[in-house]
Order: sequence, then structure tokens, then C-alpha cells
Amino acid sequence: MTGMRRLVTILCVTLSAVSAGAQDGGRKAIAYVQAPEMSSGLCAEKDAASAIDCAVKQCIEGGGTVEACEVNAVCSPGNWSVDIFMMADGGPHWHQFSCGWQTRELALKAAELACSNAKEDGLIECTAVQLIDEDGTVTEAPFT
Repeated sequence: MTGMRRLVTILCVTLSAVSAGAQDGGRKAIAYVQAPEMSSGLCAEKDAASAIDCAVKQCIEGGGTVEACEVNAVCSPGNWSVDIFMMADGGPHWHQFSCGWQTRELALKAAELACSNAKEDGLIECTAVQLIDEDGTVTEAPFT
């Protein structure tokens, strides 16, 4: 893991922890669960536990196993999230999910940062594929 990738990971974990304590009434939490190369789940719900449960169910229903469906990200409140597709040289691929960003633009910047060392990290593809608002509305990410 490169230093930049560690920084992004630490930043995302910190944002998740900080925003977990900032739950406002009526705001939703978001969770992303993934079974690499198999399935994933994405849910926005009333709290983090409900969002995780929902996303795990989606992952399993999509073909993942209970053991393989792991929580990749959870934020409460969810704010803006970005789904980043990554593919390594040789074919393995996965999604990196970053949530808790205050604006759509910051979520896109997080994706840009996550992909900034793609070639050095052995990735042949790295791109934001979708943006998700706090209500769970998914939109295609703009091509850059």
C-alpha cells in the first residue's frame, strides 16, 4: 500500500468515525458491502446498523457468500459517497467506496486522489463510476 493510499484510507476511517457521532435526526447512514469478484450491496437507512444489514442482504442475494460479504465503508450521516472501480494488471477488479463527504465535488476529489497513483499501484483502470447522495440516490459519475 502506497503512502497516498494509506492517507486516503486513514482519512476515510477518520471521517467515518467523526461523522458517526454527528448523527442528526432524520439523516441517513450509508453502507457499502462487497464480496470481491462476486457481489456487492449498497444501502442508505435510518442508522448504520440498518444500513449494514441491508447491504449485507443485497450482497448475499447478488451471489456473495456470508463469509465473503464484508463491510467496506459505513458513514453516518452518509453525506455524499463515491464508488471507484479499480482493476489490477492481470484482471482482478474491485470497488473502493468512500463516503461521508460534505459535497459531491469533494466525493469526486476523493476518487481523484484514490486514483492518483494508479499506475504505480499496478492498476490498469481506476475511475469513479457512481456518486450516491445521502438518500441513496445513485447517479453515474462524470467522465474525466
